Amino acid sequence: MKKIHLYIFGIGNVGSTLIDQVLQSHSFFKQQHGIDLRIVGLANSKRVLLDIEGISKNWKEDFGNLSEAREADSFYKVSNLYDTTKIAVDATASKEVSQFYPELLENDFNIVTANKIANTLSQEFYDLIRSLLIKKNLCFEYETNVGAGLPIVQSVHDLYSSGEQLFAVNGVFSGSLSYIFNRFSKEQRPFSEIVIDALKGGYTEPDPREDLSGNDVARKLLVLAREAGLKLEFDDIEVENLVIPSLRTSSLHQFLDELKQLDSVLQEKKESLKGGEVLRHLGELDVLNKKLKVSLKAVKEESPAGQLKGSDGFFEIYSESYAANPLVIKGAGAGKAVTARGLLSDIIKVSKATQEVLVFR
Repeated sequence: MKKIHLYIFGIGNVGSTLIDQVLQSHSFFKQQHGIDLRIVGLANSKRVLLDIEGISKNWKEDFGNLSEAREADSFYKVSNLYDTTKIAVDATASKEVSQFYPELLENDFNIVTANKIANTLSQEFYDLIRSLLIKKNLCFEYETNVGAGLPIVQSVHDLYSSGEQLFAVNGVFSGSLSYIFNRFSKEQRPFSEIVIDALKGGYTEPDPREDLSGNDVARKLLVLAREAGLKLEFDDIEVENLVIPSLRTSSLHQFLDELKQLDSVLQEKKESLKGGEVLRHLGELDVLNKKLKVSLKAVKEESPAGQLKGSDGFFEIYSESYAANPLVIKGAGAGKAVTARGLLSDIIKVSKATQEVLVFR
């Protein structure tokens, strides 16, 4: 039986759902995969809970009663005592946590993350992580960076690694914005009300401006561009920002209070649609010309993007083998349940790929 220690950063919507999924499937993993998957560390931005025997279903109460103030080396104090395969799971949207990835790798943690910031910081930081992974013989999985649980990152990576010439990747990259604009195009409700619904349902980032600004889609495009072998920076991406300038730098609380200011702008775009058109938020990666673009567009209702429902994501991959008929991947592209399940799938992938004990001292 291979013992795996999980250390989870972030116990919000996605993190909490992941914890419950791990606990519910613990026996299944032991029986089907020979893996004893234990969550031994939990952390939010201020507190840490450690239990080397593995947390129980009462973890929320335990975190409230038994957690300690978080210190920079809280996890390392415990993890360094055990020669066990360990996985750091980042279920946050925190830039601060992302910047600790090199340190986590130096301390022999494999990493599984839904946080796409580390993959979209500078090319230098991106290359540093890859060099450390090779040096330490560790795993780094991030399928949920694009399309939640849909296999987009792996598909692009596999095509590129096999020598396939990639031409373009287009589609609705954001399940959050898919959910918002699928509803906004159909329903007679103010834009702000639908955004609040999406936030409460866990469809958007904790700060919806990360979605509405186009930055989230831009980061996904950059993740795929780098998987396709391009060396580009975030500033190389052409992004249409849906947040009006006066709300871009306000506090999150103030932004949510004043969200109604976006209603007239988006309503005007909706009323300018021609018959049979709907609004869709699209990402376009032109691999050959190294062009990345994020924008809100009018599309025909009967087009593949126009037919999307719920939080579905939609991706078309054009390459040598898929030049005339693109490889199409479609499905739920956002939501805490599918994102957590995607993280869990990556955790099992790492658990199977690593040797029983990776740390040698």
